[in-house]
Amino acid sequence: MTEIPEHLRKRAEAAKAKAQGTTDAPAGDASPAGGAPAGDEKIPSHLLDRGIAAADQPGTVAGGPAPPAGSSGPDGHNQRLLTVVKSGSIQDTKATPQDKVHVWPHLLLAEFLAALAITLFSLLFSIFVNAPLLELADFNKTPNPSKAPWYFLGLQELLTMFHPMVAGVTIPGIGLFVLVMAPYIDKNPSKRPEDRKFAISLMTVHLMFWSVLVMIGSFFRGPGFNFIFPWNSGLFFEL
Repeated sequence: MTEIPEHLRKRAEAAKAKAQGTTDAPAGDASPAGGAPAGDEKIPSHLLDRGIAAADQPGTVAGGPAPPAGSSGPDGHNQRLLTVVKSGSIQDTKATPQDKVHVWPHLLLAEFLAALAITLFSLLFSIFVNAPLLELADFNKTPNPSKAPWYFLGLQELLTMFHPMVAGVTIPGIGLFVLVMAPYIDKNPSKRPEDRKFAISLMTVHLMFWSVLVMIGSFFRGPGFNFIFPWNSGLFFEL
């Protein structure tokens, strides 16, 4: 049995002496006026009654079974600390949920299967779909308009608006730098779109800017790379 602290034991003795009508409380632990415990704190009456009842019945303890032989506290008192100390856990035992997984095999396995699926699709597409090349290039006959592949038409469209240094280096470099720094700026781990406003806004602006340039260069540029309306002059676009 846990040993009762000395100050609690002295307070219990003083309260017991006061209840029995005596004033022989230990020196220094009772006030001059009636032998009350020192300070303003007092043991509740129901706990005091239980302690007196337990003292009258040595074989039992108030609120519980009899303690084993030799387990009584100092001076034979059987007061339990559970009647004084508030119950409750000292340490927080709640487990923190973990939403992280290992790169191998969870991530790399999924990427490997995706790469196999794309490779198989490309192989079957090249076998069953006829996609002939254009005729050999003739350096004596340059097609008009001369357009870059569709994925480079955005850069070609920028060249019509800015200096080659700005259109070919500065603007694409700034765009790539912002995309590279985006994960370090937006560190929100949430996968919900409403929680990732910065990332979604940045990617939307990037895609809209680039797709508009590609569409203008593909469908709105005619001979001499001049601006035309496709419903008036026709389409000058080839895959």
